[in-house]
Amino acid sequence: MADFTELINTYVAGPQLLRHAASGLSPEQIVARPVPGKWSTLEVVCHIADFDPILADRMKRVIAEDKPQLLGADENRFAAALAYHHRDLEEELTIIERTREQMARILLTLPAEAFQRVGLHNERGPLTLERLVTMAANHIPHHVTFIEEKRQALGLAK
Repeated sequence: MADFTELINTYVAGPQLLRHAASGLSPEQIVARPVPGKWSTLEVVCHIADFDPILADRMKRVIAEDKPQLLGADENRFAAALAYHHRDLEEELTIIERTREQMARILLTLPAEAFQRVGLHNERGPLTLERLVTMAANHIPHHVTFIEEKRQALGLAK
């Protein structure tokens, strides 16, 4: 049986990576879009704060239900409609941290075989709990690279 502790630890470590990437930015820099066609740092953080609970809900339903339906969500529609530049960076970071802390507490109680439970995503097809946790664990590092790109474009150190 596989041990998923390392994967769960990577998942829980994500918010600190994000907090570090967004640290030391002025309010103007947080909402700046120095890379044409890309979101601001605040928009990136809001995106993660909106999708982390969605990912947690998918994991919870795969744990608790038999082959639940998992619905996709359009990140661009969320960004356009959910007031990303009117939200508070610290509040968004806290939502991400608390969501992951709660989810990790749940994941750490599960036997290894639970990570093979499956949900049926309407766009991606069957997804195991292991795959969902992996996707969630990779989500923040993926977006931190974009924040680092913005910092560089603004002439700031990483």
